[in-house]
Amino acid sequence: MQTSTAKLDPAALPWAHLRLPPFPQVALRVLQLVQQEDVGLPQLCELISTDAAFASEVLTVANSALYAPRYPSNSILQALTVLGARTLQGMCVTVGVRAYLGKAMAQPAMRRLWRHDLACALIAERMAEVAWEDKNTCYTAGILHDLGRVALAVVRPRAYASVLEEYHGPVEGILHAERALFGMDHCETGWQLVEDWRLPEILASAVAEHHSAKPTSGAWHIGDLIKVSCKMADATGFAAFAGCEVARYEEVLAMLPADASRLFSADADTLAAEIEASIKAIEQV
Repeated sequence: MQTSTAKLDPAALPWAHLRLPPFPQVALRVLQLVQQEDVGLPQLCELISTDAAFASEVLTVANSALYAPRYPSNSILQALTVLGARTLQGMCVTVGVRAYLGKAMAQPAMRRLWRHDLACALIAERMAEVAWEDKNTCYTAGILHDLGRVALAVVRPRAYASVLEEYHGPVEGILHAERALFGMDHCETGWQLVEDWRLPEILASAVAEHHSAKPTSGAWHIGDLIKVSCKMADATGFAAFAGCEVARYEEVLAMLPADASRLFSADADTLAAEIEASIKAIEQV
């Protein structure tokens, strides 16, 4: 598998025949705007309000148990004033990924994929202080790390669901099966989407390298954080596919820097319960 965005050649990928549907444009635009230092809340509010259905769900997430505001917000501007633009980034990408999966969510394999991405995002958000200073960027990278897998699921949901349901073994086998089915694996697909949709470049390593070997330099970056968050999601029962070979929770904890284990429960069941509660808060909206 290719492990660096620099090695991925768009011209060599069988991209055009996949006919991928567009990601919700409001979510994409929000992701682009929040990277700008001079973006204002009124500008973001006006953008979100152009799509009533999207705005409604973002507002519902803002009022969910996940954020538990003291006083429920009844307008996007009010929600943003309380929660801030960076939190909006995570909300919009959450709503966007769920909308992108659409009807495919009805299949158990696709719902498992959705829950895996949420679990990874929530773990990455918690791990932010270890390797990255912005927890909202870590959350966004976590939920988008399998962006390519989500896209493949949208293209051929039944065929891909069968692959995820029937395969048992290491993740490298899934990557091989994806190439056989689509001509490219989900890491390559995700990287190309990041490029095509002009998403922030910081997301490129998260989507393209989360199954690569850890660099020998010892320096952590957001790609390493997502890689370990993904393994921890698997180890706590939120694997993307049923037959995935997963590391033990203790083994994943040992992968973290020395001061990072304090961020997590000593046992997998406790962390799994915490993640499940947060996922339910999002799923109930």
